[in-house]
Amino acid sequence: MAVTDNGQMRGAKPPIRLFKNLSAKIAALPMILTATVIFVGCSIWTIVHSFTNSRLLPKLNFVGLDQYERLWGSARWVQSVENLVIFGICSLIFTFVIAFVLAALLDRKIRFENAFRTIFLYPFALSFIVTGLVWQWILNPEFGIQAIVRGLGWQSFTFDPLYNADIVIFGILIAGLWQGTGLIMCIMLAGLRGIDEDIWKAAKVDGIGTVKTYLLIIIPMLKPVFVTSLVLISAGIIKVYDLVVAQTSGGPGIASEVPAKYVYDQLFQRQNLGQGFAASTMMLAMVVVVLIPYVYLQYGGKKND
Repeated sequence: MAVTDNGQMRGAKPPIRLFKNLSAKIAALPMILTATVIFVGCSIWTIVHSFTNSRLLPKLNFVGLDQYERLWGSARWVQSVENLVIFGICSLIFTFVIAFVLAALLDRKIRFENAFRTIFLYPFALSFIVTGLVWQWILNPEFGIQAIVRGLGWQSFTFDPLYNADIVIFGILIAGLWQGTGLIMCIMLAGLRGIDEDIWKAAKVDGIGTVKTYLLIIIPMLKPVFVTSLVLISAGIIKVYDLVVAQTSGGPGIASEVPAKYVYDQLFQRQNLGQGFAASTMMLAMVVVVLIPYVYLQYGGKKND
């Protein structure tokens, strides 16, 4: 039997596509089964029971859209969604801006870069509960920033965001930025370090300033980095819970409620499974809304290439 130039036997049947990389597929089976059974199965189970009047125990007593009507008729849920929108928009903007500025500064190969990178990334190593408790003390008006500034002589200075219903979500935002910005900074720094130095040299030869180089050349090249950062930040926003519980427990009143806390309270404190499942389903819808742009940005444009 003749042999072709690439070493294959002429006339031999090509290997069946299903059996290509068989060992890798077998190794991935536990992960595939886990994702299918636990994630997909539990998601379907939750969605189905969100249309029931389950209380302490789940039961298939369907009541249509009653749970969703009660959900969106609840002032607490509406407040939690509003807080999530405010927290999410501010978190996305400030995290991207602060992380990129820090990454750009570190990319200039400054002195003590390793020390600065460690300092900025260190908060991410802490749990959100620890971060929340730390910032609860820092923002406490009796012995935090307000007390320190007043001790320096500015007696009229007021800074108590966690005790002011109008701005309490921004107090939580401060802790969230401190916790998560370092990770996004490191991701962006890795992206910047992957850019060829010749691009910077060419920009300098053409007389393009540093700011314009970042805006017109570098940032467009970092699209995959920004997409990854967007997904990570968005996932953290949607599931934010620990910071709220540690700092305010949803107070003052319901001023700092978030959807994840609403779901927890309905499922485990009020034993209202149907309402908790409906809220969980809405959170799942939020995740899908985040994933659709990600999938489009990652794979949608490749068909046109």
